[in-house]
Amino acid sequence: MLARRLIACLDVRDGQVVKGVNFDRLARAGDPVALAARYDAEGIDELALLDVTATLEGRRALVDTVRRVASNVFIPLVVGGGIKSIEDAKVLMDAGADKVSINSAALACPGLISSLAHLYGTQAVVVAIDARRAEGRYDVRSRSGTHAESREAIAWAREAESCGAGEVLLTSIDRDGTRAGFDCELTAAVSRAVRIPVIASGGAGTREHFAEVLTAGGADAALAASVFHYSEHAIGDLKTFLASRGIPMRLDW
Repeated sequence: MLARRLIACLDVRDGQVVKGVNFDRLARAGDPVALAARYDAEGIDELALLDVTATLEGRRALVDTVRRVASNVFIPLVVGGGIKSIEDAKVLMDAGADKVSINSAALACPGLISSLAHLYGTQAVVVAIDARRAEGRYDVRSRSGTHAESREAIAWAREAESCGAGEVLLTSIDRDGTRAGFDCELTAAVSRAVRIPVIASGGAGTREHFAEVLTAGGADAALAASVFHYSEHAIGDLKTFLASRGIPMRLDW
């Protein structure tokens, strides 16, 4: 069985890491380079650097920030925010990203997924899906959660996979920043619908929350931000706890 991954998320705005609740009320949480280096040293499996206002502001992710983070870590780095074209992705890959995460642009033009997969390989293409519960279904939102799409999350995950996505980064907007636990129902539904890895995001609070989403939720990886930023869970201790629950983890950092 493949090892499950822990991913630290650096939501960046104006060059600083921020964290909010339900995609709102963003507060500063530290310097991205310092946090990235700390997580690398502590044994995190992967980093996600997401420029949360790039799409809304109509620009690329901050390339200098990507370059500085990439030069200070030795683990996979996925970068997202403002990617609308192959050229946008190329700039970030050249700056040190190992993978790119696309959301709004993929919804507007699913062919971009195929183009990026053809150029870089499916393993380098992550499709981010931001979902919110609505009348018994999960509606997809774009543009940092501000725009409602006429798509349902499970169906969109299947389509993204068919276009060449190598992973799905699945965020529950309802759980984001609440520390109330991941939406395991949503995660399990998407995990059953696709064959590619699903990264669960939104709601991490306790060690048990991670264990639940990596077992009952069917996630291949769990992403968190604030519980790592504020050192509420030591990454090594969390990995040891998960391994004690029978969850395969990488423990050789």
